[in-house]
Amino acid sequence: MTDGRSWQGNWKARLYERVRAHGYDSLTAFAEARPTASLVELAEELGKDDLAGVQVFSGLVAEAERSHQVTRLVRSQFVRELHQQLPDGWPSVLNDSTRFDVAHALARWGSYTPETHQERVDQVGDSLLAMPPPPGWRPLGPDDDLLRTLLPDDEA
Repeated sequence: MTDGRSWQGNWKARLYERVRAHGYDSLTAFAEARPTASLVELAEELGKDDLAGVQVFSGLVAEAERSHQVTRLVRSQFVRELHQQLPDGWPSVLNDSTRFDVAHALARWGSYTPETHQERVDQVGDSLLAMPPPPGWRPLGPDDDLLRTLLPDDEA
């Protein structure tokens, strides 16, 4: 967590300078090289005290919109949230405790979903609760077969 310095100065320029300093041409490439890292972890790697996870996500959304890859970004964010909230993968049983963990992961995912994809994300969450994936399911990236089935690409 930062102390407010992340918003000082030209944070977008700072963000992309750091991405290039890490050897990447885009923020998306940097993030995809770390598919299970949280937004906070990505921000800390780029600038522990002067970049925030929400800034990283803002940059990722802008790049995804330009490249018509928003659905892929939404899947990527699902992977990040699932790894953070369910480190052992999808629970084998949905009891009170695990149902809360799943709901927390789905809610966080929804909070980082662009408005254009919110309805689809809500449907995917409902589908996952109605017909849970195999126990231990933990997609490692946005190209996971089940995840692509649930949320296929449709952008032009």
